[in-house]
Amino acid sequence: MTELILPARAARIDIAPNARANDVLLSLRDVHLSYVDTPVLKGIDLAVRRGEAVSIIGPSGSGKSTILRCINGLIAPQRGEIHVDGIDVRAQKTDPQRIALRKRIGFVFQQYNLFPHLSVLENLTIAPMRVLGRSRAEAESDAHALLAKVRLADKADAHPGALSGGQQQRVAIARTLAMRPDLILFDEVTSALDPETVGEVLNVIGELADEGQTCVLVTHEMRFAEDISDEVFFTEGGVIVEHGRAAQIFGNPSNDRTRLFLQRARGEDRAGRVRRRA
Repeated sequence: MTELILPARAARIDIAPNARANDVLLSLRDVHLSYVDTPVLKGIDLAVRRGEAVSIIGPSGSGKSTILRCINGLIAPQRGEIHVDGIDVRAQKTDPQRIALRKRIGFVFQQYNLFPHLSVLENLTIAPMRVLGRSRAEAESDAHALLAKVRLADKADAHPGALSGGQQQRVAIARTLAMRPDLILFDEVTSALDPETVGEVLNVIGELADEGQTCVLVTHEMRFAEDISDEVFFTEGGVIVEHGRAAQIFGNPSNDRTRLFLQRARGEDRAGRVRRRA
């Protein structure tokens, strides 16, 4: 991984000024999920307050991405409770119910999933017009503002195939924002990018967090997770081994397994930067 230059964290701007500081937007309690006889999640407890940025870290296969998919209803756990702003996610059984839920939960995946035959502007306006019922003028006005926000104001008429991976991922973030979600889930959004384009995507996410957008991130970018996160959850083997404020988890973890994981992750990070400089 190339060394990233991340901007200093700005003061938080609350996007929900009437929300209390302890207002829990997302909660998971005792969530269990198994595939046949293979347990994947073994009693996940997690809470995210409105306006927080939370990172889920841990080794590959520890259940991180599965947690995100349970939050927005893509996967149904066998046991436990999941609530988003008071909505019982597991109780949303019909297509209209799931669509209504996913209007409020944005999901940015590893792959960009843009429509290749549509322009960047069309990729941003199609869902607000068809799902939210916005007029073309309103949707396009929002889309241009969001493209400026992710530093792609000059790419409205381009097609995804003409963009770099980092540019496509920023378009995917802008498309998610166009739905004005309460919560955004980011699933390893830099894993498919060239090292040179990772920073431009992480900077956009960092700015969203600084503005008070509630985010849950699954990431292997440890330096970024330490910088952006209010709370950090370390998972292994389908359980949350340790969680706490970012400064505590990265500065003085209490669990030996967390400490070993971070030592190895930081060692790989440093080695990667040295190799690329050589």
